[in-house]
Amino acid sequence: MSRTTVREAELELTAIRAQGAGGQNVNKVSNAIHLRFDVRASSLPEDVKARLLERRDARISDEGVVVVKAQRFRSLEKNRDDAIARLQAIVDAAAEVPIERRPTKPTLASKRRRLEEKAQRGRVKALRGRAGGVEG
Repeated sequence: MSRTTVREAELELTAIRAQGAGGQNVNKVSNAIHLRFDVRASSLPEDVKARLLERRDARISDEGVVVVKAQRFRSLEKNRDDAIARLQAIVDAAAEVPIERRPTKPTLASKRRRLEEKAQRGRVKALRGRAGGVEG
């Protein structure tokens, strides 16, 4: 399988301030990454674009822009690499061609088993409720 790679020139990377606890630098240092990737304007193959846009993923907007926010690490470089790796994972998942399901017919033996079980269940139910007369 040939891997579909995302070109860095097509990425829009923005450094933002990370949320949560961070110590003294929390309000001064922008060490989280906000990555935007426009699927429709990208150089991905058309079938991969189509599968990517069909996905029900909250990270993909209605305009076809994938948005990834990375703030797992304290370093801007690590968060940048993490964001790119996460985007690549999304693209790799869309690049896999799903196996088309071919419907199969039930075998003759399975049809017979089903009808036998149905008949047996009917016989069990037929024995219920007619206990000869007086109910109390």
